[in-house]
Amino acid sequence: MTVERHSVLTEDAQVTAWWARLGLPGLADVHVHFLPPRMERRVWHHFTHGGPLVGDGWAVEYAWPVERRVARLAEMGVRAFPALAYAHRPDMARDLNEWTLAFAARTPGCLPSATFFPEPGVLGQVRRAIDDGAVIFKVHLQVGAFDPRLPELDEVWGLLAEAGVPVVVHASSMPVPGRHTGPGPIAEVLGRHPRLAVIVAHLGMPEYAEFLGLAEQHERVRLDTTMAFTDHSEPDAPFPARLRPRLRDLGLAGKVLLGSDFPTIPYPYAHQLYALERLDLGEDWLRAVCWENAAGLFGLAS
Repeated sequence: MTVERHSVLTEDAQVTAWWARLGLPGLADVHVHFLPPRMERRVWHHFTHGGPLVGDGWAVEYAWPVERRVARLAEMGVRAFPALAYAHRPDMARDLNEWTLAFAARTPGCLPSATFFPEPGVLGQVRRAIDDGAVIFKVHLQVGAFDPRLPELDEVWGLLAEAGVPVVVHASSMPVPGRHTGPGPIAEVLGRHPRLAVIVAHLGMPEYAEFLGLAEQHERVRLDTTMAFTDHSEPDAPFPARLRPRLRDLGLAGKVLLGSDFPTIPYPYAHQLYALERLDLGEDWLRAVCWENAAGLFGLAS
C-alpha cells in the first residue's frame, strides 16, 4: 500500500482516500475542541481578533454550527477525537467536565474528556471525572497561567499517573511564552510522577528538542502534532531537520499522535496531514501517528 509521494492535500474531500491508501480504518485525532456555546464564541472571537495569548490571531477555518463540524469529522473518517476544554480560572472545571462528558455521550467517536484547575476540591473533581468515564484530560499552562508544580496539584498528578489517564498539556511557549511554560515546570512534575501519561501539545513548539527529550526519557510521555510542520507554523517555529530521525523513532515507538486543533485552525484540516506526509518519514510512521498509536492508547477497534 503506497501513498503517492507528496500527494498535495488541499481539500478535506481528499482525506478519506489518503488514509485509505495507507490501509488505515480512519484517523484518530487527540487534539480537537468542542466547547460550551458561550465559551466557544469567546474563544473564536479571541482568535479572530488577536490578543495577548494568540498574537495577531487568525480566521477560524471551521467556525460552523456544531452539527456541521461533527459531520465534517465523520466525512473525513476521523473515528476518534476528544472535546478538549480547559479551565482558565477557578469554578470552571466542574461545569466544563459535565458538558464535555455529556457531549461525548451523545456524539459518536468522541472520547470522554475533562479538565482541572488548581482550586479547592480539585482532587475530588478529577476523581469524579475519571469515575464518570473520562479517558483524556486537557490543561493549558499558558492560558490557565498556573504552575503545574503547585502543591495542591501533586495528588492530582499522582491520581492520573496511577489511573494511566493521559493529559494533553499545553506546556510550550507558543504562540507566546507564559510564566509557567517551557519544558522545565512539567519536567519537574514528571520527576515526581515518572509514570504520568502526558501528551505534549503542539509537539512542544518551539522547544522541540527539549520536549522530544522528555518523551525519550519517560515511558508515558507522548507528543501530538497539532499545527506543527504546517505552512502557518513553520515560518515562526520551524522544526529542525536534524530532529527528524528522533521524531521518526518516537513515532514508531508509539509516542507521536495526530493532533489538529480542529476547528480553531487557519487552514483546511487536510493541510495538517499533508504537512506530516511531506516530512518523508515513511508510510509506517504515518500509519502509526495517524491511527495506530492512539488506537493502542485508547483501545480503539480497527
